[in-house]
Amino acid sequence: MELRKERDLVDTDIHAILGNRRRRHALDHLRETPDTVAISDLADAVAEREAGESPPPEDLRQSVYNSLHQSHIPRLEGEGVIEYDRETNEIRLTESAREVEVYMEVFTRYGITWVEYYRLLGTVSLLVLLLATMDVAPFALVDTVLWVSLFLALIAVSTAYQLWTRRSLYLRQFL
Repeated sequence: MELRKERDLVDTDIHAILGNRRRRHALDHLRETPDTVAISDLADAVAEREAGESPPPEDLRQSVYNSLHQSHIPRLEGEGVIEYDRETNEIRLTESAREVEVYMEVFTRYGITWVEYYRLLGTVSLLVLLLATMDVAPFALVDTVLWVSLFLALIAVSTAYQLWTRRSLYLRQFL
């Protein structure tokens, strides 16, 4: 792949990149893949996300392939977010993609931010513990230590899930 000089992206560039759903889907798939991705495989993955079915309809897959090839890949390459090898038709994220990933990482797959999720979990856990301590039924029926253990387990599982869904980012940092 051709080596390009990395550049800093400004907020307006990042918002323009993420302003298109198809580009976001493509970047999501590239983030989840620690190696290079063939453009045809990327088109399949993006079409599956758009259609919500696997395999995606052939006309949608072809439409995604064409728009990636003609519009989105050149745009992402021009911004320095990806490297595209025209000989092998393979794509990989560059170091500059991390600037875009910061904006993408904020949200869970369910549309809320991780900050909102952890804030809600913390608030609910404190409320439940307060009610249990004040002997309010049914919360008082469960020992406070069990409530604390339950919420600590939820936080641990949530953190593990968040790390697991970002595993390719961490792997790419070591490669």
